[in-house]
Amino acid sequence: MRRLQHLRPAKGATKVSLRRGRGKGSGTGGTSGKGHKGQRARASIQPWFEGGQMPIQRRMSHKGFNNTRFARKFQIVNVERLARFDADSVVTPDILKNAGLVSSRFRPVKILGKGELKRALTVCAHSFSSTAEEMIKSAGGSVEVLP
Repeated sequence: MRRLQHLRPAKGATKVSLRRGRGKGSGTGGTSGKGHKGQRARASIQPWFEGGQMPIQRRMSHKGFNNTRFARKFQIVNVERLARFDADSVVTPDILKNAGLVSSRFRPVKILGKGELKRALTVCAHSFSSTAEEMIKSAGGSVEVLP
């Protein structure tokens, strides 16, 4: 009966590793297969070493800090686009996505004040411009800021 402790790799599937620098009888004694002297015969070369050429981290210019990678990227919806919804309805990012006004439910939404709004709506978004907030409230609606 075969058992786990009796399993072995197939013949020729594994090789015995070379023991370099262990005397003449090993076949790789003396210089351990590294030839004579020179940089590559020494202990090690850092992987980023470029042979005395100006290293890449010094060739590249890097000055200052730019916040664009970390800034919140809003999906923008103007107040005039909200006129398509029925009066007294609640407008959320999910509803805006279903209506095709934003491309993603997961990116934050900002409402801007371009155009007019004559219906009372409850608008839920991550951010509002001051003019958009005024227009929604003056039309009889309300504003909810999402986290």
